[in-house]
Amino acid sequence: MTPDERWLRRVVPATPQELAAALWSFGYFFALLAGYYVLRPLRDQMGIAGGTRALPWLFTATFVTLLAAQPLYGALVARLPRARFIPVVYHFFVVNLAVFWVLLALGIAPVFVARVFFVWVSVFNLFAVAVFWSFMADLFTSEQAKRLFGFIGAGGTAGALLGPAITIVLAVPLGPHNLLIAAIVFLEIAVFCAHRLERSVGVRQDGPREPARVGGSAFAGISGLFRSPYLLGVGAWVSLLSFGATMLYFMQANVVSATIKGAGEQTRIFASIDLAVGLLTLATQVFATGRFLQRFGTGIAAGALPAVYIVGFLAIAWSPGLAVVLVFQVVQRWMNFAIANPARQVFFTVVDREDKYKAKNLIDVVAYRGSDALYGWVYDALHAAGLKIGAIALCALPVAIAWLVLSGALGRTHERRASQSAGDAPARLGEASWHR
Repeated sequence: MTPDERWLRRVVPATPQELAAALWSFGYFFALLAGYYVLRPLRDQMGIAGGTRALPWLFTATFVTLLAAQPLYGALVARLPRARFIPVVYHFFVVNLAVFWVLLALGIAPVFVARVFFVWVSVFNLFAVAVFWSFMADLFTSEQAKRLFGFIGAGGTAGALLGPAITIVLAVPLGPHNLLIAAIVFLEIAVFCAHRLERSVGVRQDGPREPARVGGSAFAGISGLFRSPYLLGVGAWVSLLSFGATMLYFMQANVVSATIKGAGEQTRIFASIDLAVGLLTLATQVFATGRFLQRFGTGIAAGALPAVYIVGFLAIAWSPGLAVVLVFQVVQRWMNFAIANPARQVFFTVVDREDKYKAKNLIDVVAYRGSDALYGWVYDALHAAGLKIGAIALCALPVAIAWLVLSGALGRTHERRASQSAGDAPARLGEASWHR
């Protein structure tokens, strides 16, 4: 191989048959998260603008919205082939963004629109990313996912670097609402990449074709979830992820609101956090994630995140200041995106196809935001009872320890399932799932 080819193989651990799919997946995730991370700092600022006391209500509203949307998504998945329902989902979000841009540009009901936008971005994030990872779990086997999900995730991280950089530069001179136009452009690029990915995995004709549609009922995700102890365990893991993230998010919102004044400066702070997380995550995903997953397995990789929360909650209990909270936020998001989230996505490669789209979406979207809503009220109740941030962190510590134990159990179950399925079925990208 030439030096360039050796460098490419080092960065992209794909076989020649997997290379096109890996690169288009990288581009798809890059565009998707670039668009989201343009919006995320604006969402966080609008959450503060509506008053931090309103945050539990916003989390609850997000859950209710997702609960209503889930059957619609299930029906869409059941009736349309993957090549059609994925663009439909993203084009729907593009239309929503255009409406928000008009409302914000005209200054119509700014506080109400800010709260609705906060809810909408939370819904968009979970649905858009869940659809992406369902697609990935449908294409790749467990072995392929361990090698490639780090690289594919790096595409999202590169987009997560570009998004906040755009926000930092343009939020003040252009006004935050005009950033929505950039997000629309990125979403349309993501749709194009998804289309090219479908074509790249549809060119091979060796092996049986998969059905064009996932099929089943709109509510099959519920029965699929409750029939499987393994999926219930993954759902519990995601709920505990929400617990840690919600506790820390509320701590961050209260500390930043009390310490940093001005919408522009608050937006810059949140964008700077995103930028720091992106730089750390990108370097890890390109050079370490795949090797880490292959060497240590999904259990240790998933357990790395609750381990960070254990240390972080202890640090906040000891010194509950702005710097500690922000450093904790950066480190936990870095560990989540670089190591734990790829492991969680690998968990779904060993379930059947319908569960990859329906039960997975139910876990990643409805269960996650339902947990957000519940834990938001838990934080509010603890705060109302007079507990300060340090005391709340101590209350959260035992939950993080239980989360660590669950990670190990899930990792052992996944490895057992993966070894069984490896002997029963061919590599998906080589045969059946290489098709639409």
